Amino acid sequence: MKNILITLLILAFCFWHYGASFLGTILILSFLIFFHELGHFLAAKYFKVRVLTFSIGFGKPIYVKHYKGTDYQVSSIFLGGYVKMKGQDDSDPTLKNYDYDSYSVLHPFKKILILFAGPFFNLLLAFLIYISLGFIGTKQLAPVIGNLSPNSSKELKIGDKITKINGKEIQIYDEIKPLVRDGINELEIIRNNEKIILKVNTFYGDSYNIFGEKTKKALLGIAPSMEFVTEYHKDLGVFKWAFIQCVENSTLIFESIKKLILAEISPKNISGIITIADITTQATSVSISTLLLITALLSINLGILNLLPIPVLDGGHIFFNIYELIFKRPINQRVFEILSYIGMFLLFSLMIYATYNDVERIINNETIKLK
Repeated sequence: MKNILITLLILAFCFWHYGASFLGTILILSFLIFFHELGHFLAAKYFKVRVLTFSIGFGKPIYVKHYKGTDYQVSSIFLGGYVKMKGQDDSDPTLKNYDYDSYSVLHPFKKILILFAGPFFNLLLAFLIYISLGFIGTKQLAPVIGNLSPNSSKELKIGDKITKINGKEIQIYDEIKPLVRDGINELEIIRNNEKIILKVNTFYGDSYNIFGEKTKKALLGIAPSMEFVTEYHKDLGVFKWAFIQCVENSTLIFESIKKLILAEISPKNISGIITIADITTQATSVSISTLLLITALLSINLGILNLLPIPVLDGGHIFFNIYELIFKRPINQRVFEILSYIGMFLLFSLMIYATYNDVERIINNETIKLK
């Protein structure tokens, strides 16, 4: 009863603070969790493993529906979800069961497939969302020059629309930077409704990557205007575009994790549920394409982070089963239990730290604003 009361108070505060838009956040986060757990659920069913519980949330159940041997429930602590299979329970690493319909008796490769199915479903969901975005269209900065640095070429003027760089067509502003090379660049621009070909030299200057790290690189010395265009992908190329978006964003997450581990970026960049809720709630008020874009990014994050080799995460269990495949024996039960409890502690500590960062951003008025 206490968990339910606390959850209701938190929800009441969130609706008071964010308004009705917070309902969109609840629905999106619930769906992402549901889709992840659905992957585990379907894979377990395929291998004839009995699923005891399919839960959205943790803690005491608020609503339970028993159907064909499985409890489908919504729980009071709304920060995740789980599928509890016969013979497998992260909350009790000592639990084993050797009945014919138990997870414990499966071949390690089948266990890996069940574990991988959750993150895979998140990546699949992101792929499907990007396909829909290709048809709906995404709002992007137009390739129009809004400002020039003192070191930029005198050939360029504010208001120039860049249509090609070194023979490559440009549709949006973000396509410019990767095509700029050291030295002379050939730009096709539209100025006063007239197409012009310019030879523009670059200069070396300070640039910042997506992680906020300062680098030296060849620059044109331009900044975008506040004009926007809608980018569409309505032919078969949408599948390639959606796949590239998933790969690029997945790679970005892995790169972020690597930089955090190597202390190349500050752990202050770690965000928690408060920031996620804040961004998602804002997105519901901006546009459907922005909301879908945020949902796809969250789905990729959920999928990739669950693949990390941390005990109690899917990736940790996959690692244990790979060990069993290689060495032909399961990891020592005592070691497994100790590592599982360490994994729980690490995840709980990380959640507390991320929440602390979120609160500090709010106090310092540093929260992200979507436009």
